[in-house]
Formats: sequence, structure tokens, C-alpha cells
Amino acid sequence: MASVKIKDKVFNLSIPEETIIGQVKRVAAEINRDLADSNPIFLCVLNGAFMFAGDLMKHVNIPSEISFVKLSSYSGTESTGRVKQLIGLSDTLRGRTVVIVEDIVDTGLTMLRLLDLIREHEPKEVRICSLLVKPDKLKVDLHIDYVAMEIPNEFIVGYGLDYDGQGRNLPAIYTVE
Repeated sequence: MASVKIKDKVFNLSIPEETIIGQVKRVAAEINRDLADSNPIFLCVLNGAFMFAGDLMKHVNIPSEISFVKLSSYSGTESTGRVKQLIGLSDTLRGRTVVIVEDIVDTGLTMLRLLDLIREHEPKEVRICSLLVKPDKLKVDLHIDYVAMEIPNEFIVGYGLDYDGQGRNLPAIYTVE
């Protein structure tokens, strides 16, 4: 589909599914190489990262585990700047290599809060893996170990990302008109 309408907005195709999957495979290969002997635990940030995490894990071929956390800082199309923990960590992270799997890093505020929460559990190391990064919107200094794609500062939907709860199911990524 060249464009989709969700609620009151029209979104145009910006990243086709094939491009996304190609970048997911590349990132998985990097993780397989870098973490081959570490038995990492992947921490998928819900809701947005569920598609990315699912596809990523299909191509991660090293011993590993996956768990989930849910944080939120969005309302509609804008970040509120306030991070709310909705579902906490339940797995033992002490002494483990943790790979945070995130759909998008824009301001970096959500990621900083999540890093603080994870560090309380005394992991051996924490790595960040993000499908998308908006480098022009970052408000904090943040090292992201694995980036599938950098994108401009535009509102997007699809492949797990939503507009007011809708559009997550789209297999490609669309930019608001």
C-alpha cells in the first residue's frame, strides 16, 4: 500500500517491509557475532517493539532468552517527556548481558529511564538495540549498540509503531502526511 488512513491522518509508505527485514537480519548477525559467548537476555520494550523483537529473534542463533517490559511516554503523536513504568521487570538480570530491544529512540528519555531501572538489577552489561533512531531529536547522550535504521524527525506508524493504538499491524513503516 502506498498510503494508509488511520483515524484522522494519512500516512505514506516510507520503509518497505523487505528493507526492514533486511536490516533486522543485519542487526541479528552483528548480535550473533558480538554476543556469541554471553547467553544474553533480550528485553523487548512493549508495545512497539514486539514485531521487531519477533523478527530479530528468528535470526538470533546464539543461546539466549527473551523477556518483556512496558514503558510509555507518548500521547497521540507527541512524546510527553514523562516516562511511566507500566509493567516491571520480573526476570533476574544480575550478572547477565542484557540487550534492550526497542522500536524507536527519539528523545532518548524513555531509554534513560529504562537503563536506570535495569542497572538497579546489577547486570554484567547492557546493550541497546533499536529498530529506528531519530538522531536529530535526541535530547540526551546515548550510546546505541545496534541500530537497524536512522530516520528523520517525522511521525511514523507501522511495524509495531502506532498512532493512538492503531497501525501496529502494518508490515511496513509509513510517515504522516
